[in-house]
Amino acid sequence: VAFLQTANRHEIKLAASELPTYTLGEFLDDDSEPPEDLIAPRVLTPGGLLVFGGAPKVGKSDFLLSWLVHASAGAKFLGLVPSRPLRVFYLQSEVQYHYLRERLKAIKLPAHRMADARKNFVATPQLNMILDDEGLALVIEAMKQCFDGELPDVIVVDPIRNVFDGGDIGGENDNGAMLFFLKNRIEKLRQMVNPNAGVILAHHTRKLTKKMFEEDPFQAFSGASSLRGFYSTGMLLYRPDESRTTRELIYELRNGPALPNMYVDKVKGEWQEVKAAQRLVGQTHGEKLDSERDRKRSLIQQLIFDGAADGRVYTTNQFAEAFEGEVGLGAARTINERLSVLTTKGDIKFFRNPQDYGLPGFRRSKFGYMCVEDMVLNLKGDEPNGDTGEVPVVSMRVVPTHYKCPQTGAVLPVEDPETWIYHEEVEQ
Repeated sequence: VAFLQTANRHEIKLAASELPTYTLGEFLDDDSEPPEDLIAPRVLTPGGLLVFGGAPKVGKSDFLLSWLVHASAGAKFLGLVPSRPLRVFYLQSEVQYHYLRERLKAIKLPAHRMADARKNFVATPQLNMILDDEGLALVIEAMKQCFDGELPDVIVVDPIRNVFDGGDIGGENDNGAMLFFLKNRIEKLRQMVNPNAGVILAHHTRKLTKKMFEEDPFQAFSGASSLRGFYSTGMLLYRPDESRTTRELIYELRNGPALPNMYVDKVKGEWQEVKAAQRLVGQTHGEKLDSERDRKRSLIQQLIFDGAADGRVYTTNQFAEAFEGEVGLGAARTINERLSVLTTKGDIKFFRNPQDYGLPGFRRSKFGYMCVEDMVLNLKGDEPNGDTGEVPVVSMRVVPTHYKCPQTGAVLPVEDPETWIYHEEVEQ
């Protein structure tokens, strides 16, 4: 009752002024209870926004699916406690119907929880749509037809990239476009369906060096930085050791106290908390080797990126010969071995259409010219400016056409040049 009275006072003040304001006395005198967490402890609050990120193939969607099914059943999941069986609408656009069905059947729930989960969890199979005005109307209408007329408690979009609409402003790397998407698409969706619903957005992360990740892991979110300033909770699923399946679950909460990091893994088909994966022998030496591999990976990617900015592109052999003995990369053979690993993992891909960029064709190369994520090629134009005499620079974003198959080493065409896939993680 006290909470409802407080909410009514807030509505009256909102009606009187477009900008709600409260004195210190009003804050101190308000002893009403805050709204109950949708998922405790303060991970998802009413009207809150949670962004859940992870690298491609780290198991992000599988983890999220298990968590949401448990939430719809009112069951605890890795210390995350739903207030009750929650009505969950899962708008996902990656997994086709039959494979989504297989994953759902593999999730283990107590028998007495199954009845709630069967009716409370609603998901879409793989979609090919954008959350523009038309897409938003379709989703809103679909949500209103679910749950026997009840409102959804949790709205999930997985992933942002596949449904992103930045209006006429730009893509997901543009801060203005990201804010447009969050305010005019996601927030509008919530307001039209249930203003008190919690929203979860699944998002990809980009590559960071180990040192950068340790300093601030949430800078790994792909795209515009404005996303981080908008959410109330951030969660990351991260694999600290590429040779192990153990993942680290990392939290960033704005509505509650910090939560400790947790190590998780999928054991016998169930996500469980496990002990941290650590080397038992030669830990210091192993960490030095890891750091050196990270240094070379970052350096090689940066050299390819910077070379394109100066109008230079390389095949693998050209790169190895150009940088032999330079900046600590070692001999040409050593560089070629490191390039082989990075191309297998997907850190480096290839483009085999040099004519589209005004480049000469490549010779004696199985793969073509190398490219890295978000690479831009700057080439000087043919005609100088008539007024200044300066030769204009033409900038072109380079997207991959082919990649190295991690299983066979064969050259394969890229299915979606706009989505950069890394192959080092294997989803469990």
